[in-house]
Amino acid sequence: MSVLCYNTGCGQRFDPENNPDDGCTYHSGVPVFHDALKGWSCCKRRTTDFSDFLSIVGCTKGPHNKEKPPEPVKPDVTSSGEKKDSDDQKPKFNEYIISAPKPQEAICRPSADEPMVRLQHKVSTSLKQALERLKLSENMAKEKEEDNDEIKIGTCCKNGGCTKSFDGPACDSDVCLYHSGFPIFHEGMKYWSCCKRKTSDFNTFLSQEGCAKGTHLWRKKDTGKKVVPCRSDWHQTGSQVIISIYAKNAVPELSYVEANSTTLDIHIIFEGEKEFVQKISLWGVIDVSKSILNMMAAKIEIATKKSEPMTWARLDLPPPPPPKEQEEKRKEKGESESEDEDE
Repeated sequence: MSVLCYNTGCGQRFDPENNPDDGCTYHSGVPVFHDALKGWSCCKRRTTDFSDFLSIVGCTKGPHNKEKPPEPVKPDVTSSGEKKDSDDQKPKFNEYIISAPKPQEAICRPSADEPMVRLQHKVSTSLKQALERLKLSENMAKEKEEDNDEIKIGTCCKNGGCTKSFDGPACDSDVCLYHSGFPIFHEGMKYWSCCKRKTSDFNTFLSQEGCAKGTHLWRKKDTGKKVVPCRSDWHQTGSQVIISIYAKNAVPELSYVEANSTTLDIHIIFEGEKEFVQKISLWGVIDVSKSILNMMAAKIEIATKKSEPMTWARLDLPPPPPPKEQEEKRKEKGESESEDEDE
């Protein structure tokens, strides 16, 4: 007479008199349901479909089992619908009650006129190596310029749009036709800001004759540091707000960030002659003593410590509305209130 096997994952019928030691393939573990995945604790296979879960082949060999597992104990209910004494229903283990931490008191926003403190900065090894390579290349370029003070034959004019090259001192007296503006590439069109002769062909753009006259420029002028914009981003954790500024090869000796509890003053010198300056009025309050400036080869990270563990709605605090707008809003509120009273 065949009986049902109660090993998990088997469900077959077998003859108790013919029950070999490896006749049953079953799961020795328990079902696991986590994050929409279903599986058995004894094997690694997981699936999101319940039918596939039921059809997972067992991972353990052994004899069939005819003994039915005990059912979970259910609370006894009397005929009147009332349960037994509450002492019988209490769990048979010690309970540990964990209370939530007390809410912290909100921090009053400090004044923006607090003294500014320069943040500590940490320079990565990748930035140090990149700066050493840049110094070597700059020194070699300077040595070449010092050795060759004379203008070489074939040197192109540095004025935008001029295609003439140096072929002797007589060229200095020639008139240079160049573009005094800068190139613009917008929606497939190419042109100079000074004359705006638009074209879609790049070769035609390069061959456009200059609209201004002057003398040739054989050596590029040293314009000094140039203030430029930088791409930036920010993200936050439970305890920090991290601001990333994508300025390559920043100079640690010339770059700094000053801060107080609500303001950041950023001053970055990078790629030799470029300068990035930004002042941010922060949305929340930070702890300046636990904030740091991390300088890397590809970017700069300003890791600020939050003074209170809360989520910031945005990085910067929106500026207050002008006085005129405030007066208009007050008037609108007063008019709406008077209308309500009349009604």
